[in-house]
Formats: sequence, C-alpha cells, structure tokens
Amino acid sequence: MSKLEMLDDLPTNTSANEHFQAVVDRAVNRRGFLKTGLGLSAAAFLSGSLSACNSGDDDDDKSDGETPEPRPLIGFTGIPASTADDIVVAAGYTATVFAPWGTPLFSSGPGSTWTGDATEDAAAQARQVGDNHDGLHFFPLNDGTNEEGLLVMNHEYTNLRWLFADGTVDSLDDVNKDLNAHGVSVIHIKRTNGRWAIVLDSEYNRRLTGSTPMLLTGPAAGDAMLQTGADPTGSLVFGTLNNCGNGFTPWGTYLTCEENFNQYFGTTNSLGTSRDEAQVRYGLSSGTTSRKYEQYLNRFDWQLEPTEANRFGWIVEIDPFDARSTPKKRTALGRFKHENAAYRIGADGTVVVYMGDDQANDYVYKFVSDSKYIAGNTNNNANLLDAGKLYVAKFKDGAATGDFMGDGEWILLDKTANTTLAADGRFPNQAAVLINTRLAADAVGATKMDRPEWVAVHPSTGEVYVTMTNNSGRTVADDANPRTQNRYGQIVRWRETGDNPAATTFDWDIFVLAGNPQVHSDLRAGSSNITAENMFNSPDGLGFDKDGRLWIQTDGNYSNAGDFAGQGNNQMLCADPATKEIRRFFVGPKECEVTGLTFTPDSKTLFINIQHPGEDGNSNWPDGAGKRPRSATVIITKDDGGVIGS
Repeated sequence: MSKLEMLDDLPTNTSANEHFQAVVDRAVNRRGFLKTGLGLSAAAFLSGSLSACNSGDDDDDKSDGETPEPRPLIGFTGIPASTADDIVVAAGYTATVFAPWGTPLFSSGPGSTWTGDATEDAAAQARQVGDNHDGLHFFPLNDGTNEEGLLVMNHEYTNLRWLFADGTVDSLDDVNKDLNAHGVSVIHIKRTNGRWAIVLDSEYNRRLTGSTPMLLTGPAAGDAMLQTGADPTGSLVFGTLNNCGNGFTPWGTYLTCEENFNQYFGTTNSLGTSRDEAQVRYGLSSGTTSRKYEQYLNRFDWQLEPTEANRFGWIVEIDPFDARSTPKKRTALGRFKHENAAYRIGADGTVVVYMGDDQANDYVYKFVSDSKYIAGNTNNNANLLDAGKLYVAKFKDGAATGDFMGDGEWILLDKTANTTLAADGRFPNQAAVLINTRLAADAVGATKMDRPEWVAVHPSTGEVYVTMTNNSGRTVADDANPRTQNRYGQIVRWRETGDNPAATTFDWDIFVLAGNPQVHSDLRAGSSNITAENMFNSPDGLGFDKDGRLWIQTDGNYSNAGDFAGQGNNQMLCADPATKEIRRFFVGPKECEVTGLTFTPDSKTLFINIQHPGEDGNSNWPDGAGKRPRSATVIITKDDGGVIGS
C-alpha cells in the first residue's frame, strides 16, 4: 500500500495545506518525541523551529530589559514568476552578466578573442571559459579580501547546436574542441571601482578539460578495473567530464563532481560483445552516442577499452592556487553520478562529505575520513579524502507512516565489515565496491530516492539538506519520497544522532514538498509553505549563506503550462529554515537552469550561474537578438551595499 493510500482517512476535501498540517498534527500524536535525546517534538522538527539560526544581529539594543523581536532572516520582497528572456532579480538588487562561455582568459595567442560564430577551434576553446557553467566557488586572495579572488567553476556539458556551426561532431578536431569546452575554469577576478573583471594572463588562470592529465588516488587506484591499454598502472587518466555541482574544503581546495559521464561512452560494435551488469547499471550506451567520441577516440569505445569508463564518475580535488598541480580523483568517495559534495568537520576533526547520486531511484552517501583535519596544517590535510569509510543512507518511516518523517541509518559499504558485501562475489575487494558503488548500494538495501542532487549543511545547526529533484517514474511511495509520479520534487533534511556527523543513525523530515497549488489540491499542490506566490518545481542547486539562509535553485519544467502553469522560467528562492518561509529572489532567462552559488566572505556579493539558456532554440541571452545564447555567471549585489538576502 502506498503512503497516499495510508492517508485516505483524511477528509477527501482537505486542501494541500490543511492536509500537510493534519499530517504534522498526527505526527505529534503518533510519534511524540524524536529519538535524538534532545526532547524535541516532531511538530517542532516539521515546523522548522529546530534550526537555531541567528535571525537578528548580536548588537540588538536590549537596554530596556526586554528581549527585542528578532529581525526576519529574509529581508527582500519576493518577486513573481517570469517567462521573459532575461534575468530578473528582487527589488533593491542589481544583477550583472559576467564571464560567459568563450570569454578569453589570456590576452594573446589561441582563444584571446571571441568571434561568437562557432569558428573557434580546439586550441582556442582550451584557453577560454568553457560551456554550460554549473557549480562554482569563490576563493579569496590576499587575506580574505572581498575584492579579489579565484572564481572556480564547472562546465557540465556542451550544447552541440551552439558549439558547432552545423550543430554536430564530424571529426577528431570537433571531438577535441568539445572536450575542451568541458571541465573546469579557474579564473582570477578583481573588483575595481565596483566593477569585477578577469585578470588576463594571471598565473592562476587555468582550464582543466576532458583531456587534462589527472591522478587516480585512494583505495581503488591501480586496481585492474582501472587499468587500460594506455595506462597499465591504473593511476593516470585524461580528463574530467560532465562536471556538475561542486564542493570545497576548509584547506582551500575545489571539489568538482563528475556526473553523467556515461553519455560519452558508446561503441561501434566492432567486437560484438554485450554490456556487463555494471555498464548497464551506470547507463553506458549499447551503440553509438550523439557526441560520437567513440568513432574518433578508441578510449571512448567500451568494447575496445572496457575499463576506461570506470575512470570517470569520481570527485576530483583541485588546488586552484597552483596551476601546475595535478588534479586527483579521490576513489575513496565512491563512483556514481556525483551531483555535489558538502563537508562538515566533526568536533574531533573528522571530515565528513555528503553526496547525492543524481538519478531516479538512486542514493544518498557520506564519506567519513580516517584521519583528522588540523587547521592550517597543509601536509596533514592534503590527502584526507584518500582514506575513510563510505556509507549509503537508508531512510526509514519510523513509528508512524505517512507523516513525512522518520529515522535512518548509514550502511557501511565495506567489503570486509559488511557481511552482505563480503558474501557477494561481484566484489572481490574494496576497490570493486568503490568502482561499482551503485551495485554495492543496491545489494545492501539502501533507500531509492527521487534523484538526490545538491546537499547543503546548515552553518550553525549542522542539519543536512538535500534536494530530490523529481521522479516521474516512481510507482511505490515512502515517507521520504511520498508521491508517485513525482514531477515537482522535495527537499529532505536530517540531523545526525548526537550532533555527530560521523554517527551511523539520524532523524529526518521533509522540509518542503514542491508543487502547484493553482493546479492541484492533493499532495501535488505541495506542502504548507508552498503558495501561488512562491511555487516552483524540481529543486536542484542548494546552499546556505553564513547567516543560515537556504538558497534553492531549480532545473525543471519551464513550459509554464499544465502541471507547471504559473511557474515560469527556472529560478532561485530563499528559505528560512526556522520558519520554513520561502520567497522567490531571482528568475533566469528562457530554457535555462539556474545553478551554482557562492559568496564573497562578507556575503555582499553573490555569484550564480545560468546554464543552457535557449537549449530548445528560443533564447538569445545574454548577447541579444541574432546572437548565440551563452551560459554565463551572474553577479548580484544589494544596491545599499548590504548582505545578500538581508
């Protein structure tokens, strides 16, 4: 029986908001207190009051002896949905386009000019900002300045219709150009007289592409499943591909996350062999691909190089401050379709990294380091991500069903310690568990989720939030994924037992069910904090600012019709974790995704990315009529010079 059927005892004319409140009330009656030892009620968890974020300033005037009313965490007025081919931001803010695809990083040589007519060759693209901007992070220079730093960003994939004049890959040169439009850009930027600009020819400027040499490190490095004809050591791989969300570390490195790498691997079927279980599970094509890499480079033909694809699907650690450093693919964090990576440091220095596998019915993971982080100790911290324990999450319904909350456990994915994996002949060693992490998670019975994407950790409470973008193919619901044919998505959050990020149990609830209350009156309308004024679908990007505001970005259906009527283009919203209030802050141009977010240290400058505007051919953003659309960064500042969102 589905959870929707279990809720049939509620009145049939119950509105979505009343329905959600009834679930909250029943959660109190049926569950009582969370099993955290903190004496916190289920109602408090669902209402959001556990999030102890600071809603006011520390210097509030208390001279009259009374506790002042806290200032609202969200200080701007929400904006309506938009279908315009332009960016729209809340009143009192200015949004400026910056560093679009093709922007030169160097003043001379290949790539030092941008023609905009798709005639740039592979050599030029290797020295220009890549395509389809995604996750990004700002690393300040000069003792934490807010005026100068390194903006590091991912380039998830390319739009072939815009990258090439004829919209297709027709030669080895085309393949190399496409590879060079992927990867990561490290961009030295500086603000002068209020205007940000790229520091051309900086020693920091760097492009990492689908052909850049990178090291495989950690427990799986060197294993036979990572060895190829070109690399019998199983330790040196060329390139990083489909870099989606990102992460960063407190020791100053950038984490780029390889997601849908499978789309680059196909076969011309020259050998007539079939895909094995792992190749099917990871989605490698049984034939040729639209990018045609396999027709020009043998390493992308899985029949000719059956282990090459195993060298993608990792989290890659990059030192942005040393352009000569070699990026490292950290195999201890597992291989799957990584969306992003969010860290938390335990009280004892343990490093925990939370990750989602972005595919319908896949899983949420966390990595717990063996060694401890020591602030300022570069030698100690350099390889913390090479050894530790990898876990996958099981979200349980708990004592009550249908209340959108429960408890959970982290299942250890270890060949020796996990009896299920120890007995499974598909995993001869721990390297096999890490290379085929999805198969291991399947075997231990982890909870299949609605496309786990970005993960974010609250800066003061330590609560962890993850976006479940959607899953229209779901047929069996559970409390964490409560809707079949889930077109709208939700955000799930949890608290680790004892506030210990390395704990193996946790309590969880749903922070918001996205939906459309103008079209539906059941669970498809969304939770009680979704209204006609702030509704959205497909939450994707996610992140906190230093004050605890939760920023939500969407990558969903922009048809503005049917189930999505009134929701407009993809957007960015801001939520208060304590009150669960959500307001729309920004809307992107036509057919785009809004993704990636990072702030200067003072939180007065926000950088976000606009990806694939005009992916269906109906946008000319940002350059205007007659121009090819380009992914770009958007810089947002508050007109009064204040903190973003305040």
